[in-house]
Amino acid sequence: MPDRFRRLHLLVEGQTEEAVVIEVLRPHLEHAGWAVTFSIITTRRPARGPAHRGGLATWGKLQREIRLLLRDSSIGILTTLVDFYGLPEDCPGMADRPAHGAYERVAHVEAAMAREIDDRRFLPNVVLHEFEAWVFAAGAQLADLRGDPSLAARLAEEVARAGAPELINEGPATAPSKRLMAVCPDYAKTVEGPLAVAALGVEALRARCPHVHDWLLALDA
Repeated sequence: MPDRFRRLHLLVEGQTEEAVVIEVLRPHLEHAGWAVTFSIITTRRPARGPAHRGGLATWGKLQREIRLLLRDSSIGILTTLVDFYGLPEDCPGMADRPAHGAYERVAHVEAAMAREIDDRRFLPNVVLHEFEAWVFAAGAQLADLRGDPSLAARLAEEVARAGAPELINEGPATAPSKRLMAVCPDYAKTVEGPLAVAALGVEALRARCPHVHDWLLALDA
């Protein structure tokens, strides 16, 4: 467990991930002793007006933001909440990632990102394969929120076919978000997803998603 009030900053990909931090992760991490702050990745800084935030186009932009945040000595740990699906191909480790094994592939990329940044305070976290995998883990809770008991069974079938929520793959037509929209076309991503995962709870999420568990275990150390 970290020292009380040690600061943890989460750099997140977009508004959905921001909502997940607020609804799910921040309460858990604060209970574990972290002082939690977060920000959405800046995608464009116009000469005038506010910066544009959300999405991830290149490693260069993400790297610059990581290094800028690490200039703040009050940050004890900087971690990320970005999707493996759609991760820019120029990210460290993407070009030579293993051909098979989802957990091995994402661990390879995270290790390469850590080597590139080369700061002991940086703990990269890349979500397998995107946030909606967590929603599949919370299929029963999403069904309850929507008042649709049959939805839980349909989502459970997708998880069973893949083998686990985090193993629902990253194809353009088969990524978790695509499969979720196929069975639930009016799914409200930034609202229903975070609420469903919050209803599931962090401990149940960890039990169903080993990569989430390993990430939180590293933060608990």
